[in-house]
Amino acid sequence: MRSTVEYLFLIFVWGATFCAMAAVFILIVFLTYRGLGTISLELFFGQAHWFKAITGSQPVFGGLWPAMAGTAALVILSCLMAVPIGIAGGIYLAEYASPRFHSIVSFFVDLMAGIPSIVMGLFGFSIIILLKHTFLPQARTCLFLASVCIALLVMPYLVRTTQNALQSISQERRLLGLSLGFTKWQNIRHILIPSSNRGILSGIILSVGRAAEDTAVILLTGVVSQAFVPRSLWDKFEAIPFRIYFLAAEHKTAAELDQAYGAALVLLIITGFLFFVAFLIQKSIEKKWAIIG
Repeated sequence: MRSTVEYLFLIFVWGATFCAMAAVFILIVFLTYRGLGTISLELFFGQAHWFKAITGSQPVFGGLWPAMAGTAALVILSCLMAVPIGIAGGIYLAEYASPRFHSIVSFFVDLMAGIPSIVMGLFGFSIIILLKHTFLPQARTCLFLASVCIALLVMPYLVRTTQNALQSISQERRLLGLSLGFTKWQNIRHILIPSSNRGILSGIILSVGRAAEDTAVILLTGVVSQAFVPRSLWDKFEAIPFRIYFLAAEHKTAAELDQAYGAALVLLIITGFLFFVAFLIQKSIEKKWAIIG
């Protein structure tokens, strides 16, 4: 028989879950109501022809296309830098690090995970100031600097999710490869990593979402309100989160505010699409592992 405290706790848990789901539902309905009417080719490409805008033969003024391209470049670059290092760091902490070194590295990983994004942006901005006053006077904020700062921001989450995913594997499965004569690395590669792919992929998904939505870091490291599609790593760029912030804070007409809601809806759709793709990849990996197993 459950006690009164257990029943109260169960009611609290269900209530908290319902409130969270209701808040998400209300947010989605509100953004859809305010932003769906603005979804059009003009929202994405302004007065430019869509094909010429995508191919880069015609600049886009007032449309979301440069911001979408800048966001995509930012996410891809930051994840290319953060994902390999973060996963490798998690594997090292879970499987190779000595207890003393493990505690030291874990402390710094937790410290990095707790750094506010605005502080990371200030760090990147300080690097540019230092370079300008030393041996690189032409240094400036750019897409590459913003990607590095975003990568540093999401890397601790990748380390922790990978480490926790590996450490949660049962001892029986850990010994499976070793009992067949695998080396330690072969056991990690062929047994442990496939067994922990759900947790590792969850960390990657969180990193992609964080990289796509963060505004404070890019605010100080290279984003501008109006920019063309970045053509190199050293260009200024535009991003959807900053575009939303700029339109919401500096709008002069109701139409510009509605465009901000439309941009927010587009960002929500893009993020949801990325999560859906990651979910499909995760299911494909799990199915492949089930067949192999």
